[in-house]
Amino acid sequence: DSARNGFSFKGIKDYLECYRSGKLTPSQVAKNIIAMLEDCDKSTPPLRAIVQWDQEQIMLMAEASTTRYRNKCTLSCLDGIPVCLKEEFKVVPYHHRVGTVYLGTKPETKDATVAKKLREAGAIIIGVSNMHELGTGTTGCNPNRYHRIPRNPYNPNHFTGGSSSGSAAAVAAGLCPVAIGTDGGGSVRIPASFCGVVGLKGTFGRISCHGSLPLSYSTVSVGPICTSVADAAIVYSILAEPDLLYPYGLKQPKATLSGMCAPDLKGLKLGVDWTFFKACDAEVLSVCEKAVKHLQSLGASVVEVSLPEMEEVRVAHVICILSEMRDFLQPDFNKHFHEMNLETQASLALASRFTALDYIKANRQRTRSMRFLQDIFSTVNCILTPAVPCTAPRIYESDLLTGSSDISFTVRSMRFMQLGNFTGIPGLVVPIGYSTAGLPISLQVMAKWWDEAVLLRIGLKLEQFRDQTKKPSIYYDILA
Repeated sequence: DSARNGFSFKGIKDYLECYRSGKLTPSQVAKNIIAMLEDCDKSTPPLRAIVQWDQEQIMLMAEASTTRYRNKCTLSCLDGIPVCLKEEFKVVPYHHRVGTVYLGTKPETKDATVAKKLREAGAIIIGVSNMHELGTGTTGCNPNRYHRIPRNPYNPNHFTGGSSSGSAAAVAAGLCPVAIGTDGGGSVRIPASFCGVVGLKGTFGRISCHGSLPLSYSTVSVGPICTSVADAAIVYSILAEPDLLYPYGLKQPKATLSGMCAPDLKGLKLGVDWTFFKACDAEVLSVCEKAVKHLQSLGASVVEVSLPEMEEVRVAHVICILSEMRDFLQPDFNKHFHEMNLETQASLALASRFTALDYIKANRQRTRSMRFLQDIFSTVNCILTPAVPCTAPRIYESDLLTGSSDISFTVRSMRFMQLGNFTGIPGLVVPIGYSTAGLPISLQVMAKWWDEAVLLRIGLKLEQFRDQTKKPSIYYDILA
């Protein structure tokens, strides 16, 4: 923890200090949140971060937490902490719509594993957050009647990024310090980057996906979006463990935060493929290069690496994720095609052109790429890239009515993301600065499978690079 001048986001520690000192109770915080959620819905334009919430549910969880604080028997350091979950997860008693108008016709009666774990930790689930329809895009643009377009708290005329759009917007706007998203092609890391907060994509299988819609079973990981790296570490340590209902992560090593709080980065080797790294906007590159120098100044060494076949990785990832989504959504595509957004229709129609041969070749590429990474991680501890090559794109009037479909933007925004989804390695994005227009810029750190601890260690030091945190133009101070 370092004392900061000016604005800083309220994190888990700030909530715990209020509760432990008696300055505020979880019940009082919940009342503030309910008032803010009502305000969000009425504002112009509406924030649309949280798309389903229930006053009674929020108060029930908050009152139970207040009692536990009074009796000094709290459940974890998430007790009384407001959280939201992406609509891709089943959360009682909300509708599991996954960004559509046709799914989740009845309220859920059973929680996804992550929702259950958050409840068991005493967190206050404030609702479910907005998302790109069926997770098929990276802007967060969802014009349908239940969702509408979530706004970027740093500039409401810009997109949040997607597909975990509402999760990132809720955290950046101060509605909750913790949100949960899913990431199949950058869906946690892109919105976290665009909204100036921290996003962690765990190793494939590290955090259970049980109870989320299995859109793409080989590329999607779950992860937290938080106001700080320390908070991401706390949430990760509570959620990361095997789940018998989710077989992909059963053989994982124990999650650890060892060495996370080391005073410096001595002995760490940071891999950079400079040709790949530099394929971004000049403004983004300038800030990211300075952040790399900052890490070097703390004792880490930068090692030039070559990431081979990145164009093949890009194409193969798209074939894998879209083929799997098309397979899972085949009945929806046939039955609910006209209820889908135009962009979703186009993406799934494109996916239907891939063949079994394409899918087999793409998976052969995956094996090759994982082998390349094994070699690279035998020489370096992590790989650094910018998070996204650009800042959050502008929202146009037509987007509000018909949605947005910009394939070149989708491809570009996923540039530094796909390697992690395709091979299953973990990735962390940390905000490191702002463009001249005041939009956030982030750096990404990726490590070998199951080595989230080294990401968090480097992430903590990256946070110190940013000399100031700009206050978002939409911000609710729940603890005020």
